[in-house]
Amino acid sequence: MSVERLRTLIVDDEPLAVERMQILCAGLEQVDLVGTAVDGDAALRLIDALKPDLVLLDIAMPQCDGMSVAAALARVSHRPAVIFCTAFDQHAVAAFEVAAVDYVLKPVSADRLARAVARAVEVRGLKDDAPAPPSSRWIEDFWVPHRSEMIRISASDVERIDAERDYMRLSVGGRSYLIHQTISELERRLDPERFIRLHRSVIVRRDRIVKLRHDGLGAWYAELVDGASVRIGRTYQAAAKAILAGR
Repeated sequence: MSVERLRTLIVDDEPLAVERMQILCAGLEQVDLVGTAVDGDAALRLIDALKPDLVLLDIAMPQCDGMSVAAALARVSHRPAVIFCTAFDQHAVAAFEVAAVDYVLKPVSADRLARAVARAVEVRGLKDDAPAPPSSRWIEDFWVPHRSEMIRISASDVERIDAERDYMRLSVGGRSYLIHQTISELERRLDPERFIRLHRSVIVRRDRIVKLRHDGLGAWYAELVDGASVRIGRTYQAAAKAILAGR
């Protein structure tokens, strides 16, 4: 049985990082390396000329960075899959907005890259077999730091989000994960039919709310399925009370 090989372009402004990725790619049957680029502008020129199936893309590059490259690819007819390979985890939320396949932290290990490439092959197969689903303006997934890598979590599995300075703590099935994001920016990207902000530092999934109660002194609280009680900020009371009316 033949192995599907992805024509792959490496984009990184650090020569040693490019060399390491070349070595790792040489060990993967599914990768057919067609070129390298040291900046975003060169990457876009090579993507236009070579039409690769996959781009292994650094984010922190001078002038045209990796996010700008990925955003520009939305306008090309032969759009390659993108795997971000970066030393920074704070761009993980933005990575979903440009439909990246995976988000791999440096130093990239052979097994982690292999899993990312396998996912790119899988996604490519799905695109070939079925029409692409309609895109959503809302976040459907998160990549979150876990140990030495990034893992994917569905937004539908997130039960609660608590602000901790410039980080958000996502509560998922008894575990929690931190992402680098402000609560206002995250609220803007979450589906309001699924999530509601109750306080300046708390967002919850709507189906986690079992009742609202008033303490008789002007304060409202949301009782959650896990027994937790969240005080509802005055700014958010109207939206919370609309739940009682089924809105």
